[in-house]
Formats: sequence, structure tokens, C-alpha cells
Amino acid sequence: MATSEATICEQCISGSIHKGMPQGTEEMIHGLNTYVIGNRTNPRGILVMYTDVFGLALPNNRIIADSYAKSGEWLVYMPDFFKGDPMPLSIADLLIPTDASAQSSFSFYTGLLASAPSAIMWMTRHKSAQTTQTCVEFLQALRRETPRSQKIGIVGMCWGGRYAFQAAQEKHMMKLGDESIPLVDAAVALHPSNLVLPEDADNLVVPLSVGWGLKDTNTKIELKGIVEGIVAKEKEGGRAVPEVVHQVYEPGRHGFSVRGNPDDPQERKCLEDSVTQVLEWFDKWL
Repeated sequence: MATSEATICEQCISGSIHKGMPQGTEEMIHGLNTYVIGNRTNPRGILVMYTDVFGLALPNNRIIADSYAKSGEWLVYMPDFFKGDPMPLSIADLLIPTDASAQSSFSFYTGLLASAPSAIMWMTRHKSAQTTQTCVEFLQALRRETPRSQKIGIVGMCWGGRYAFQAAQEKHMMKLGDESIPLVDAAVALHPSNLVLPEDADNLVVPLSVGWGLKDTNTKIELKGIVEGIVAKEKEGGRAVPEVVHQVYEPGRHGFSVRGNPDDPQERKCLEDSVTQVLEWFDKWL
């Protein structure tokens, strides 16, 4: 059953370039509670949003989904891939504060020490194999029930960025009738965390756009060069590689597409430009 988002307080929405309240609803889609917003009648395509570790609980994620749907072209699904178990929001304020300049080193490290046990336990409940399976199964079900004339894109931020890479790979293609087809038709990954290379970036079969932060202390900018090297090596070996582009954000601290400080001109630009990156990529490929 659809539920209203009117209970989310205005004060909860920090680090967002958007005003107002989230406008979508929560519904069960292919076995997962999903935030849904956009064109349900005749969408140009479906955009699946794989969030950071804070999932549906972080209002910023809902507002970003709303921004993708604003044009009226897209139907946006933001599934709860964590199945009701996101990382506690208190850790969001610690690891990706809206205003990093206001956070002292002492408060960061004492907070990190206090939150470490719960964060470690969360990680043990969301190991790679299980998380990949949850994402792949959702996309497989979505692909089966979506007309082939309608395209599917995935955008992943932070934690979800790795799974955007994986959704674009040959090894996760699925059988549909007599065809073997990709899970999605295009993908975007923004400050993708926990990438395992080359395994997560080889044998891509759909166009991929990646956003990197120049000063990202979690997802190092050096990973960009490694991904570029993987793609270049495959091209040299004669493989037909889809278009892969990279955009670098400055300062681009970790979480820049979700929790940037809108009062800082540079960070606000990162927030705005990352939305543009996503929409322009899907406008090109879907």
C-alpha cells in the first residue's frame, strides 16, 4: 500500500539543493519496499536508484529521486536494497556531514570510535555476495516485466555505485526468451565505494558514466585511472567496449552528490552538476 511522506520533518532535509518535501510514495516492487516517483502512465524509461548506505531513511535520497522525475519523462524506483536495515543516520552526520568545515578532528575521531561497533555489525549483515544477489534479482524481475521497448537505467551513489558498475557487466546478463541481455541499458556511478578492481569494471556491456571526487578520501581519485586502464586494455585486445566517460568534481569530498553543503558555492555546484550528469547520460542512452 502506498504511504504518504508528509511525516518527514523539514529540518531532517539537510545537505540538499532542493526545497520542499519528498513527493513520492513507498510501495512493494518486485519484493522490495520501494520509493516511487514519476511518470507511471507512459514513461520514456525506468531509472533505478541504488542509494548510499543510508537508504530510504535519508530524506536527501528521496529528494534526489524527485529531481530525476521532475521532467515527467522517467519513472523512478528507489528500492530498499537493505531490506529495512540501513546504516544509522547518526553515522551519516559523522562520516558525511553537511558542513565538513564545522566538524573538529576531535569530534570526528571520538564519534568514529563510538560508532565503529554498530557500523561493523551492519557491514557483516550486508556482505558483498548477498548484496549483489539482492540487486541482481530486483533488476532481473524488473527486466522481465518491462517491455523491451522501454529502457532501464541505474544510478548508484557511494555504496550503490559499485552495484551500478556490476549491473553494466557481461557476467550479470540474463536470459530473456532466446536472448541474453544486460540487466540495464545504461548506468551511472557516483563516488562508488568498495570497488574491487578489475573484477567490478571488466567486460562492460552498456554505457557507463562515473563521477569522481578530486578530494574524496574514501573513493580515491586514483581509481579513475585504474578503471580507464581496464577499459583501454580491453579495447587494445579487440573487445567492443561501450562508451565509458568520467567526470571529476572539485572539491568532490565523499558523498558530494548526496550530502554536499548547499551554502558552499563549490559544493552546491557538485550537487547540481551530479544531477545533470545523471539526467544527461540517460537522455543520451535511454
